[in-house]
Amino acid sequence: MKFKVVIREGEDGWYVVECPSLPGCISQGKTKKEALENIKEAIELYLEPEEVQVTQKGERIVEVTV
Repeated sequence: MKFKVVIREGEDGWYVVECPSLPGCISQGKTKKEALENIKEAIELYLEPEEVQVTQKGERIVEVTV
């Protein structure tokens, strides 16, 4: 999947990057490259389903929002 992100330099000199299509998905880095690497990880974690329950058979029940 591809996501558009917004990157800007913060007041402290670090780069702040956010993904507008995923509310609250924000990261930062000392360099633009680091910030972009960090937002990729943040997006992956944002999209990772949350485990709700594990059954006796070892199956995982997860919630998925679409």
